[in-house]
This record gives sequence, structure tokens and C-alpha cells, in this order.
Amino acid sequence: MSETESKKQSEYERRQAARRALKKKKYKRQMIFKIVAAAIVIIILGVTVKEVIRLVNSKKAKPVVKETVIPEKIVQTPPEYDVQLLSVNEYSRPGIPLEKINGIVVHYTANPGTTAQQNRDYFEGLSISGETSVSSHFVVGMEGELIQCIPCNEIAYASNERNADTVSIECCIPDETGKFSDATYQTLIHLLAWLVGRYHLETDDVIRHYDVTGKNCPKYYVENESAWQSLKADVTNYIESYGTIEAETEE
Repeated sequence: MSETESKKQSEYERRQAARRALKKKKYKRQMIFKIVAAAIVIIILGVTVKEVIRLVNSKKAKPVVKETVIPEKIVQTPPEYDVQLLSVNEYSRPGIPLEKINGIVVHYTANPGTTAQQNRDYFEGLSISGETSVSSHFVVGMEGELIQCIPCNEIAYASNERNADTVSIECCIPDETGKFSDATYQTLIHLLAWLVGRYHLETDDVIRHYDVTGKNCPKYYVENESAWQSLKADVTNYIESYGTIEAETEE
């Protein structure tokens, strides 16, 4: 082989070696790229699979419902009372129907120290004595006892021109101030709240004898306006706390 041919052979082998090296380098790059791409795909797939599993499990799991606690509202019942209806007579129980109730009138007995029973019996005695015409649907005693004297669907002689559309409540008093005892007060609030609900009234429909005629009755709650407003507020609070219920029968 001549020197020229030898040089050509060497150049050819050098070029072949360079091509193989370049090809090998490209192959390594391609492999690295494939490995990196595969790793990225695996990572993405792993995250996706986890998310799919999480969603599936969340659908299978029972939904967490936040419980709303609603305070129990007790349905109000009337206070305990003793029904001692007066005999029908022209002086204390005329037996005249009371067609519609538009208000409730609060009174005081004006005779300190007397009981609910004594005041009820006084109303009954008028049927014999005939000395005056007076009565009330209810009488609240100093110990909180309660007597019904006249059915709520009949007129009582208590509130002058408002006799025809109101229910009247007489409250016994321990002394000349006319302030109700705590037991009387609590029974009165309960009774007022029940009657307000029973006849679909508002607290403002609870009035004093004073608001009808200007008479100083009930004395303490006329002379102390703030005490009267507190009493009405207590009726409202009682209704908000315990609710109201209509009576099934009219008494």
C-alpha cells in the first residue's frame, strides 16, 4: 500500500471513529432524556393516582355534617289554678258572654293581708248582700295560689267600660304599698304569658285598671312606672323562654 493510500485509510478510520463517538454521545443524551421524561411521568402519575384515590375515598366516606344545636323551647302550660266559679248572679257573675278578648287588666285587692280565697268568697257573697257589683276572672294570692272565679268567656265586673273585651286579674297584697309578693308576682307573670298566647294578644295588651279609668290600681305599679314596665318585660321574656299554647277548651 502506497503512502497516499495509507493516509486515506487512516483519515477514513478517524472519521468513522468520530461518527461512532458522536452517535454514542447522542445515544447517551437520548437515554438521559428518556429517563428524565419517564421519571417526570411517574411523578405526575403518582400524584394523580393519589388524588384519584383521595377523591374516591372522600365520596365513600360519610359527609361530616355540622350539627346545629337549637335550644329547646318548652311549650307553655297554664299555671295551676283552682276553679271555684261564682254562682250566676247580677252583682258578681252576670253570665253575659264575652265575645272577644282584646286585653288583660291587672288589679290589686286594696285590702292588705287578705287571701285569694277570702276575696273569691267576698265576690260570691255579693250575690246575697248586693252591696256593690264587682268581681274578677282570677285572683292571685300572696303565696302564689290562683283561683278562677269566672269563665274567661264571660264578663266580670272589674274594668268598667273594658269589661266587655278584657280578662281581669286581682292580685292580693301583703301591705299598704300595694307591691306584690314574689310568689304573687311569679304566678301573675306565668298567667299573663299564658293568656297572651291563648288569645293571640301582645304584651302591650296587658294593661292596668289605671289605664282604663285613671284609678290608682294596682297602686304600686301605678306609682312606680318603671316597676310596671319591668313587669311587662318579664312577661315578654317568659314567652320568649317558654313559648305559648292555646287552651283546648274555653273556661
